[in-house]
Amino acid sequence: MTLPFLKMNGLGNDFVVVAADEAPFDPSPAEARAIADRTRGLGCDQLIAVTRSDRADAGMRIWNADGGEVDACGNATRCVGWLLMEASGRDTASIATGAGVLLASRAGQRMVTIDMGEPGLEWRDIPLAWEMDTREILLDVNERLRAPGCVAMGNPHVVFFVPDVDQAPVNEIGPRVEHHWLFPERTNVGFAQVVGPAHIRLKVWERGVGQTRACGTGACAALVAAHRRGLCGRAAVVELDGGELTIEWRESDGHVLMTGPVAVEFAGHLPDRRPAA
Repeated sequence: MTLPFLKMNGLGNDFVVVAADEAPFDPSPAEARAIADRTRGLGCDQLIAVTRSDRADAGMRIWNADGGEVDACGNATRCVGWLLMEASGRDTASIATGAGVLLASRAGQRMVTIDMGEPGLEWRDIPLAWEMDTREILLDVNERLRAPGCVAMGNPHVVFFVPDVDQAPVNEIGPRVEHHWLFPERTNVGFAQVVGPAHIRLKVWERGVGQTRACGTGACAALVAAHRRGLCGRAAVVELDGGELTIEWRESDGHVLMTGPVAVEFAGHLPDRRPAA
């Protein structure tokens, strides 16, 4: 039995979204890598399975391009939320993820807001190898990249603040920091330029994927990290290579809201075969 999928993206951060509510779908790391492979597979940053859930409108599982399963992906959650709202005709949808139940709501034509919940700000939340202040951790890559902030948005993020994001060595430093011993579960690595109190430019090296055109949880982490250091307000437009997200760290309850577009590229069925390990 083959499973239907949609190829979708949020600001160019692209996904193969599999409908797994009627049939089991539990790919091995090798199978997930084969689907994500841009040369021989369908090609994507993340593989997403939409499943049944007894605690939300649907469940969502996430595999990075390297085949590892993770708990959170903000842009993919917007895509799944939009699909659920289109199917139900309602303006809200709940999605059970490894990071908890997240609420999606309509914010315009193919625009979705996700309530990402409260950010994790303690060192154990990231997690880090030992206790330190996550506003500015003790990590100096070089004289220009030092003392980044750390935020957990259902997945770990480290955020370096840079004067010009276009000059940031994302592909050089990203993998080094992702695998640094300070991060026992590895980490996503953001390079943020605070342009003004409500404008951040951002590039992200994603754990298990590499540099992507956009990262929703990375945008949330950048806003939170910047505000904690007095660099911006509680709301900002975060400009990524693929477009813009609006992020708000709500003062009333501490929740982070992420708003942005979704796009559908094409539909198909997964091939009924298993790749070599």
